[in-house]
Amino acid sequence: MFLERIPAGIYAVNCYVLGDKATNEAIVVDPGGDVDRIIKLLEDNNLKLRYIILTHAHVDHIGGVQELRDRTGIPVYMHKADLYMLMDGRANQSVALGGPVVEAEADKLVKFVEDGDILELGELELFIIHTPGHTEGGISIQVGDFIFTGDTLFAGSIGRSDLEGGNEEKLMDSLKNKLFVLNEDLKVLPGHGPATTIGIEKATNPYVG
Repeated sequence: MFLERIPAGIYAVNCYVLGDKATNEAIVVDPGGDVDRIIKLLEDNNLKLRYIILTHAHVDHIGGVQELRDRTGIPVYMHKADLYMLMDGRANQSVALGGPVVEAEADKLVKFVEDGDILELGELELFIIHTPGHTEGGISIQVGDFIFTGDTLFAGSIGRSDLEGGNEEKLMDSLKNKLFVLNEDLKVLPGHGPATTIGIEKATNPYVG
């Protein structure tokens, strides 16, 4: 398995490139910007992009989506509940933050995933877990011993529920009943900050009682 993190875009979101070494197929999770760097990383490692996946559609996670899919022709996979944010700069916070307005088109290059879906990447399987709360369409993606949690779960913290699409009750339900029931050895790869594990957060995260 190939795995590398790129601090992407003006908000330095954790963008991940994951590849299957048997087939050289790859995914990009949350391309927040720096598309040249993402494409160079793919090319330098002889990786063929198969999926672009969004954990949710706030601006820091989608800043490079339109450019990356335009340059590669690869579809963006996301939960349908966040589609309106992908299309609307006010909803995805890009207007409020004063930077470039980010609005991507909804067309044949946008595809939807639901809770329980499995995407195949060579010999790897990507398990989609719907984890609403930070946004209504937030998802986590489990691959082998790793799980990408977007802005739902961080090392020692959790996502905000006071932004567009947020809901504190749903966030807590996602944490307790979707993530903390998983294998405690799973390595958590969040949307911001360092990696952690399910077990560490289950035992020590101060925001989850």
